[in-house]
Amino acid sequence: MIDLYTWGTPNGRKVSIMLEECALPYRVHPIDILKGDQFTAGFIAINPNSKIPAIIDQDGPGGSPLPLFESGAILIYLAEKTGKFLPADARGRYETLQWLMFQMGGIGPMFGQTHHFRKFAPEQVPYAIERYSKETKRLYGVLNTRLGQNEFVAGDYSIADMAIYPWCQRADWQGVELGDFPNVARWMKTMAARPAVERGMSVPG
Repeated sequence: MIDLYTWGTPNGRKVSIMLEECALPYRVHPIDILKGDQFTAGFIAINPNSKIPAIIDQDGPGGSPLPLFESGAILIYLAEKTGKFLPADARGRYETLQWLMFQMGGIGPMFGQTHHFRKFAPEQVPYAIERYSKETKRLYGVLNTRLGQNEFVAGDYSIADMAIYPWCQRADWQGVELGDFPNVARWMKTMAARPAVERGMSVPG
């Protein structure tokens, strides 16, 4: 059994999608980041960085519980645990990991800043809005080009798709028209049609 500590954010939903795709049994522990649950001593014991998501695999390596944080690390761990959604061959593995890192190092931080300055900042900061919105659209362009070459981001459906999709679900927060990126729009429809993706996107409910 896996204990999932999460909230309804793109980073949280990456992991719930993966758990659903792998049909792994898991229990959900909502961490309300709007109320500061991530800063409680109990959660910090699981993730010292006070961010969701985190997991505890009660049947970790060697049969003992394994706590794990950072969504990308969790996706890789679950892929290796199940043998799913991360190719075993070296070329396919690194093709997938580079696009996962594209999300971790680019899409996540840049889209997140765009969300903040467009939607949540207490005052409008035109320079920040322009800077992050421009970079967000550039990243959509990179993704659109890639998806013009492949059905899924890394070729076959993988943890890279699961990592990127929840961020693109918030295109309206980013001031992005998906019609401007038709390959992304096509991929979004394909992703949304997967039952496990739909279930994972509803966690924690």
